[in-house]
Amino acid sequence: MQTNTPPDPDIEKYCGLMEEVKLRLAVVDYFSSGQGHALYQPPTIESACLQFRKILELIAFGSLVANAEAYTAVYSKVSKGWHAAELLKELERAHPQFYPVPVIEVPSDVPGTILQHKKREDDYLTKDDFSEIYGRCGVMAHAANPYGKGIDYAYYQKMVPAWRTQVVNLLNNHELHLLNRPGMYVIHMKEVRDDRVHWYKFQPPSK
Repeated sequence: MQTNTPPDPDIEKYCGLMEEVKLRLAVVDYFSSGQGHALYQPPTIESACLQFRKILELIAFGSLVANAEAYTAVYSKVSKGWHAAELLKELERAHPQFYPVPVIEVPSDVPGTILQHKKREDDYLTKDDFSEIYGRCGVMAHAANPYGKGIDYAYYQKMVPAWRTQVVNLLNNHELHLLNRPGMYVIHMKEVRDDRVHWYKFQPPSK
């Protein structure tokens, strides 16, 4: 949460959420790597999926942290059901630019500029991916219907590493627009100098 610019409580609060994302990804790694377990396979996989649900909610609500009224309004509307489609609809209504924009930093061809941003292609967590994964992980919050097909734990065990990669590719370096805040922020989930989240603010040119 360090930067070369003056303190900014709102973006630092956002970076705190991103630090929590990293901790929850570490829990996913702990369970999916076999280093840890919740006694037997089903609750181990369920525990990893719970982390993904929380990670997705941190991503979804992050850009609203600068506006407590909007954050509370959206939260109260979706917290009764926590359906992915409804969550995304309410977030887009409150803040059309709520979703992080993943970028890759490449050498710049602009004089006086060292690096420039290139948009990631399709190897990251898109909004469609968000909706699907959120729904699938929500299944794990309830007991399976004994008269239904049951839960395919092998599927989840296979997909957890892929979902992790999508989340990391979305957030590793991303552009962010906070609600009702001018300019854009660039977020680095870690840098060579340390493993902390860093932010950099880019203001629109003055007229």
